[in-house]
Amino acid sequence: MPELTSTNSARALRAIVMKGDFRQGNSTDAVCGVVPELYVEPADEAELAKVLEYANSAGIQVVPRGRGTKLDWGAAPQVIDLMISTAKLTSILEHAPGDMTITVEAGVTIAQIQHALAPHRQRLALDPLWPHEATVGGVIAANDSGTLRVRYGGVRDLIIGVTVVLPDGTIAKSGGKVVKNVAGYDLPKLMSGALGTLGIITRAVFRLHPVPGSSRTLTFQFIDRETANQFILAVTDSTAVPTGLQMRTEASGMIEVDVRIDGIAAGIAAQSDAVCKLAGGANLIESERDPWLTREQLWNADDSVSIFKLSMLPAQLSSTAEFIREALSANAEWTLLMQSTGLAWLRADAVDCAQIAEFISALRSFLAPTGGTVVLLKAPSALREKVNAWGDAGNALPLMKRIKEQFDPRGILNCGRFVGGI
Repeated sequence: MPELTSTNSARALRAIVMKGDFRQGNSTDAVCGVVPELYVEPADEAELAKVLEYANSAGIQVVPRGRGTKLDWGAAPQVIDLMISTAKLTSILEHAPGDMTITVEAGVTIAQIQHALAPHRQRLALDPLWPHEATVGGVIAANDSGTLRVRYGGVRDLIIGVTVVLPDGTIAKSGGKVVKNVAGYDLPKLMSGALGTLGIITRAVFRLHPVPGSSRTLTFQFIDRETANQFILAVTDSTAVPTGLQMRTEASGMIEVDVRIDGIAAGIAAQSDAVCKLAGGANLIESERDPWLTREQLWNADDSVSIFKLSMLPAQLSSTAEFIREALSANAEWTLLMQSTGLAWLRADAVDCAQIAEFISALRSFLAPTGGTVVLLKAPSALREKVNAWGDAGNALPLMKRIKEQFDPRGILNCGRFVGGI
């Protein structure tokens, strides 16, 4: 919508946002270099619903956001007429310690939840990137989870309720009374990983877990990736119950596997002994830094680096790592973090865009036969112009498009940023 700030639409939106914030967009709001024309922070759920209802009626293109930690994930938008932030929705609405559930608004950060739960020796067993900044709404929309996933599952496994403002302004709730009939859809799971393309999350209910009494991390050094992969599979198939299991490797040849075991002292000792036996002749070493922060540290670099999220079968960790080594080692420094669940994150430093584009295509072809994927999370603008951030959407795309059309028939929410141009 050209010159939105000088139209009746801008005045109408300003009249709606009486308690919240309203301003023109600026460079700090940019998504992949695209600056929104207008930016609003509704004061509450009702105000947000009115804003979205008006945007839908006027055909205004909307990008939702929390605190912006993952704004560049996904494809670059062509235009952003309006950015709607949930930053003011910051209430912890209910904590039921006996039921081990918590209800929070979408603008609450993960760290704020953990702080509120700490006196009760409970936690949300979710460890996304940047927990002190990442908001609940953003974490759900991006389906972001870390090493705890191996024990407790991801967002879809921990979320048990959600409230969403649909594009027409309807406030839809899972569980209890539903304002609009959305029977047939599991809203919490549907919104997890949808990147804000179906509605704007305003509240969520999570199941909780006890804080462990103690924790121990074992780090093993291996001489080859295949042996490391076999060790990870052996731990997964054993009686040990790790809360973290990952392999770290890089262009220098370093191969280390981290195992985290939580619980009481006696249980940790017994599981540690069992894991050490499975490691065979691998060296048990003292890690110089907290290995569970490795994923976050991948982003500690300038804008020339590229970061990808990979998915594969757990048995493919070593073969995928070897493929990456052969394809990249001669051209770039790289770091690869692989979890036992089959998720991985790869950072490639300062590689020629044409070469990295060819590499992505080759890696996607390598993983595709077994359903693996490569998603571009961070990249220079020149690379984004050459590469589809999501890759092939597969045979699920027609169904995804039908769901998008039902929830957002006018296509105003994060249009073009999701898989298959949704």
